[in-house]
Amino acid sequence: MTNRDRREFLAEVGQGMLLASVGAALAADLGLAPAFAGEGQETLSFGDREPLVALMQETPADKLLPILVEKLKAGTGLQSLVAAAALANARTFGGQDYTGFHAFMVLLPSYQMAQELPPSMQSLPVLKVLYRNTRRIQDVGGRKNEVLHPVEAADLPQDRPGGELLRDATRKADVDAAERTFAALAKGPVGEAFNHLQFSVQDELDVHRVVLAWRAWAVLDLAGKEQAHTLLRQSVRFCVDEEQSIRKRNRQPEIRTVLPKLLDEYRLLGRPLGKREADDGGIEKLAQTVYGSSGAQAADAAAAALSEGMSPEAVGEAISLAANRLVLCDPGRRKEHASPGKPEGSVHGASVGVHASDSANAWRNIARVSDLRNTVASLIVGAHHTAGQSGGQTKAPQPLPEELEKIKTKDADAILRDAEGAIKERDQARACALVHRYGELGHPARPVFDLLLKYAVSEDGALHAEKYYRTVTEEFAASRPAFRWRHLAALTRVTASEYGYPADGYAEACHLLKV
Repeated sequence: MTNRDRREFLAEVGQGMLLASVGAALAADLGLAPAFAGEGQETLSFGDREPLVALMQETPADKLLPILVEKLKAGTGLQSLVAAAALANARTFGGQDYTGFHAFMVLLPSYQMAQELPPSMQSLPVLKVLYRNTRRIQDVGGRKNEVLHPVEAADLPQDRPGGELLRDATRKADVDAAERTFAALAKGPVGEAFNHLQFSVQDELDVHRVVLAWRAWAVLDLAGKEQAHTLLRQSVRFCVDEEQSIRKRNRQPEIRTVLPKLLDEYRLLGRPLGKREADDGGIEKLAQTVYGSSGAQAADAAAAALSEGMSPEAVGEAISLAANRLVLCDPGRRKEHASPGKPEGSVHGASVGVHASDSANAWRNIARVSDLRNTVASLIVGAHHTAGQSGGQTKAPQPLPEELEKIKTKDADAILRDAEGAIKERDQARACALVHRYGELGHPARPVFDLLLKYAVSEDGALHAEKYYRTVTEEFAASRPAFRWRHLAALTRVTASEYGYPADGYAEACHLLKV
């Protein structure tokens, strides 16, 4: 780096803050400190984005937000910040750190949430999750411990589908073989690489497995398709990690026999997808089947519906509705499962309903952008994934009749005020009932979203606030009028549950943005 380049970079970051904020790797690039450990390994580089990506990895979290706010004032867009954070996360964790991949999965939702806010507040949700992202990167040692490095593509046989080859490699729990296989597949069209990846994603049922795959694909709209290999290979490594766990437990996932059996039995791959839209009763019936059945039974019901010509959107809506019921019938976290930030009775965070809803949403989204085989397979696997979780749930979903009877007013503003009060009192039942009644009366949805968005931004949500908010936003929009308010009622319940646990970085972001 020349002296002139060095001066320009110092000016961009902020001269007074550089040495206090960057880590060893960036300081080494500037000639200010020894190179970081592991310097013999090749490193991934992201071209013009590299300085911003490195900043996300190397800056101590308590120094990050002032630098980012200055960058925003200087013209850097939120899209660039989120894209850089996604690449920094992928390079650091490679999809193999629990808190790390949770931070990755909320990056795009935070940007989407920003679009719903007034201009003066749009940076808030993004800065909040960027703080979380960088803090976790720093917790594991930053760049000196980053996971992803350049990988050499394998020479693949031409007589077998790429997805099968990748699935075989992941089933061997050999990360190098799986990485080299996917690197070869990623040389082709981006969409085809994503389709190949689904063979491995569908090979086991895990919320993080499917949501990570979907978010990695969706964030390409911000990061660019040229980053597809880096972002999608996180899923490959996640699948290999899970395979190692499967082997330790000496078990065979049921879906590995159920999926191929149903694809063959119903001959779903040799015909065009159906377009029949079921009536409300048909959707409700399929949803109840998925909710109350075993995984294999639910998968069979979804496959049968597809074979009879029901549209993928209709099947997906039923799966989403079943997952929503898992939120509304959740009895709350038991005392023995409580933890700091997730007390007894809570339903936010990694609860069965929130996880199921996020999974169903991801399976539906993947089905929408995939080829015919993966559209059908994703919905069958999604039904299996959602089912078999209703044991121990309450018989009746919220809102309960006795809570609805307490609501006397029909005034929209009064109901919203009462709903916010119930949220602040952490009264899940009343908050849920108020929003249900609000929708029942035909009032507009946007004021409810505005209320809940405020707390999805301010609260921690045990790593799930942003994801679940986006899940409900998308499922509300995709659902028919008879069902859509169930999703908002569930989000209101979860919001009341998570209230009172503010997110780290949020107060500082408010102060810096003067909001």
